[in-house]
Amino acid sequence: MSNELLQVEHLKKYFKTPGGYLHAVDDVSFTLDAGKTLGVVGESGCGKSTLGRAILGLNEATDGKVLFEGRDITHLKGGARRKTYQDLQIIFQDPFSSLDPRKSVWDQIADPLRINHAYKDKDELKKRVSELMDTVGLARRLTYSYPHELDGGRRQRIGVARALALNPKFIVCDEPVSALDVSIQAQILNLLQDLQEERGLTYMFITHDLSVVKHISDAIMVMYVGCVVEKSPSKALFEKPLHPYTKGLLSALPIPVINRDKKRVIMKGEISSPIDPKPGCRFATRCPFATDICHQRQPALEEVQPGHFAACHRVREINDL
Repeated sequence: MSNELLQVEHLKKYFKTPGGYLHAVDDVSFTLDAGKTLGVVGESGCGKSTLGRAILGLNEATDGKVLFEGRDITHLKGGARRKTYQDLQIIFQDPFSSLDPRKSVWDQIADPLRINHAYKDKDELKKRVSELMDTVGLARRLTYSYPHELDGGRRQRIGVARALALNPKFIVCDEPVSALDVSIQAQILNLLQDLQEERGLTYMFITHDLSVVKHISDAIMVMYVGCVVEKSPSKALFEKPLHPYTKGLLSALPIPVINRDKKRVIMKGEISSPIDPKPGCRFATRCPFATDICHQRQPALEEVQPGHFAACHRVREINDL
């Protein structure tokens, strides 16, 4: 029996600019099982956050479908949209800018509950907010504090509590620890993992930090200029990356071993423009293995090994498969 919670089919999101259409997300497809974490990695500007927002309907998709529990939710409107999207939430990157500076911790957490009329009784609402504060590790003494009075870790805990308020099944974590100190990052990551185990949550974890995604993800999807170039189980991706771009990303990770040499893959050349992109592989301008076909035809994402997908014309030749 399939445990599939989310299915994304050929999702596209284009933005109109004076120079043409910017292909922020271009023909992305994947599935995500309930209770699992999909890590989405890539350089800044590759379309990771736009993908998450398009799935949640915060940015309306240009084309494609988003199916949640088998139901097409791509273009829901009105009451049906509000009811469905209670099950899909987001934790934003910057905990300071995502919070209202005029509202206390209590009000920030209570807002989604009030907007969705989750509790008619005020005492029940107070009890629920207190429970959420306890769940994410916020001391009760901070109930009437304001965002500017708190550190980054506590602000992000408010963001997590807000996301949990309506008991969602799926949460987009949009670089939730990138603005935090390393020690605080670990606390938030551990909190997210504990919540996943307790509540069976499903995460789409967006980040550019490969060490973070290795720690938290079951599967990893690598994006480059709006396209998916590789997708595989987390362990397989770190042990044997197949796409030249992924190899370059992983080669940049530091190894905590003295006197051990590591071969760095230097990616030269210009990043191809996402505005009305030319035919061919988006990575061809920086790829050391590129040939004529790479500049002429965009490669399809194909299963090269069981559960391991890559979009590269020469993937088998490069990896001796």
